[in-house]
Amino acid sequence: METVLVTGGAGYIGSHTVKVLLEKGYKVVVLDDLSTGHRNAVCTEHFYLGDIADQELVSKIVNDHQITSVIHFAAKSLVGESMKSPDLYFINNVGKSVQFFSTLVSCGVKHIVFSSTAAVYGIPETIPIPEGTLPNPINPYGESKLMVEKTLRWMEEAYDVKWCALRYFNAAGADLNGDLGEDHFPETHLIPLVLKTALGQRDEIQIYGTDYETPDGTCIRDYIHVLDLAEAHIRVLEGLKNGLKSGAYNVGTGHGYSVREVIQLAQKIVGKEIKVREAARREGDPAVLVAKVDKIQEQVGWKPRYSDLETIISTAWKWHSKL
Repeated sequence: METVLVTGGAGYIGSHTVKVLLEKGYKVVVLDDLSTGHRNAVCTEHFYLGDIADQELVSKIVNDHQITSVIHFAAKSLVGESMKSPDLYFINNVGKSVQFFSTLVSCGVKHIVFSSTAAVYGIPETIPIPEGTLPNPINPYGESKLMVEKTLRWMEEAYDVKWCALRYFNAAGADLNGDLGEDHFPETHLIPLVLKTALGQRDEIQIYGTDYETPDGTCIRDYIHVLDLAEAHIRVLEGLKNGLKSGAYNVGTGHGYSVREVIQLAQKIVGKEIKVREAARREGDPAVLVAKVDKIQEQVGWKPRYSDLETIISTAWKWHSKL
C-alpha cells in the first residue's frame, strides 16, 4: 500500500483518519505543529513536528516517504476567533495552504483531499443543502476554506492536480473503543459541552435561542460520526486515484437533530439530568443546517455507518468518561 501524508493528523478528525488508514493497510506520515492537536493522539510512528509552509521540511517528507497522496486537515477552525482575527485565518488557512500545495506540486504529488466545511454555504436558502448551492460564507473561517477550494481548482487547471474538498457538517462522536476522541481547548461543540456538563466539568449547558421555526424552537444540525468522516476521506482519495473527477462533496447524513433532542438523549445515555440554561440567540446561527448527501453516496459509494445520534453520543461519552 502507498504512503499517505496527513497534515493535522494530531487533531480530532485527522487522528481518527490516520487510525482508519492504518487499519486499512496504508502507511501514514503525519505533519502537525501541535498548536491544537495532541501528540499522544497520533497512531503512526512517522510523525513530524512542523509547519505546512516549511518548504524544505515538506519536500523532505514527500521525497523520503515517496508520498503521492495527501489528506490536508491542518487549519484553524474557530468561527468566533476568525471574526476577531480574520488575518490570522487567511494567513494560516489560505496562505500556508497555498505554499504547501506549491511544494507538493514541485515534488510531483497529484492527489489532494482537502478538509473543507459547510461554513462555505453561510445561511442557505435551500434545506437540505446541495453542493450546487452558491457559497456565501458569513465568517472568515468559512471564507478561508472557500478560498482554498478555489486555489485547488486553479492548481488543477495549471498543474493537473486532482483534488476533492469535503464540506462536512457537525463532526461528533469518538473511536468505538474509546482510545481517541474530541479534545479541543477551548471546546465550542455542543455534544462534548453537554457531556462535560454531565461529568461536572461545567455548571450548565446553554441553549442559544428557543424561538426558531423548528419543532421544539431550537436549532437543528446534521451530525456526522468522526469515523464516518474518516471513511469518507479515504473513499474519496481512492476514488481520485481511480478517475474520480475533482470537486466538492457534502459529508453528512441528510437528517438533523435539534439542540433539545441532543440534550435529552445525552441525559438518557449518561443516566442523569443535565442542567440547562436558555439564552438569547447567537448572531449568524441558522435555524436548520442539514446536508444533501446524494452526490458522495452515488459517485463514491460512501454511506454513514455510525452516525445515528445514539452511537455518536455513546461513543463520545465512553471517551470523555475514560479521559
